[in-house]
Amino acid sequence: MDTTLVVMAAGMGSRFGGLKQIEPMGKNGEIILDFSVFDAVKAGFNKTVFIIKKEIEHDFRIAAGKRIEKMTDVDYVFQEIDSKLPEGFVIPEGRTKPWGTGHAVLCAKTAVSTPFAVINADDYYGRNSFEIIHKGLENGESICMAGFRLGNTLTENGTVSRGICEIENGLLKSVTEHTALDKNSGFPMDTVVSMNMWGFDTSIFGELESRFVPFLNNLSNPQKEEFFLPFVVDDLIKNQNKKVGALVSDEKWYGVTYKEDAPTVRAALTKLMEEGYYDGI
Repeated sequence: MDTTLVVMAAGMGSRFGGLKQIEPMGKNGEIILDFSVFDAVKAGFNKTVFIIKKEIEHDFRIAAGKRIEKMTDVDYVFQEIDSKLPEGFVIPEGRTKPWGTGHAVLCAKTAVSTPFAVINADDYYGRNSFEIIHKGLENGESICMAGFRLGNTLTENGTVSRGICEIENGLLKSVTEHTALDKNSGFPMDTVVSMNMWGFDTSIFGELESRFVPFLNNLSNPQKEEFFLPFVVDDLIKNQNKKVGALVSDEKWYGVTYKEDAPTVRAALTKLMEEGYYDGI
């Protein structure tokens, strides 16, 4: 079964060389994205689509694309502030950034013709997370989510924002964003949280399109408001009784939320490499 990995990387910005997304984390200079694509390929994904800004295409190909193109088929799509806008819509004065994660996935429509997973470029999800999403897509799930245990997503260096998931009989009922979470926040450490790792079939593009225009026509904060992917999924659950599979991964999530996180992430990934887990990366 053909499946695609869609990577949201447009937030990397123009000053690409100084950003955490390409901070070397492996012992040979690998970045988190190298590990994610390697794991996805091992799990069965056979194409990767990067959503980037046009202005960073050259730097992105040098920093990540050329290495990853040796692992799998790669395509590039661009998320710009004027991408996919309805005819006659005028970009609000002062708006400089694109329209969020739902908009990002909509920008990938022309490059995706198979069931697909969506991830952030700067999060390490672990191979089992890709395996369970791939299995969900193979089993015909039209939407599924890989959730993580809260305790596996915290940092010792500050608080984090996470989507707390309500799950019933293996189905996602809601995702509620909580900020300033740590081990003393009152939630059990095995609480399932969303880390923006989703699986979709191509019907999601129509759902995004049908909601994007009303979103643009009803902006309450035109300079900053975003069209978030979880909001679309939540609307499908609540208003169309959509069944969304809640797949739980026990992997340890890694990311550089704070600059002090980098040594811990680097040590963990280097250890996995030394143990042979990433031979051939």
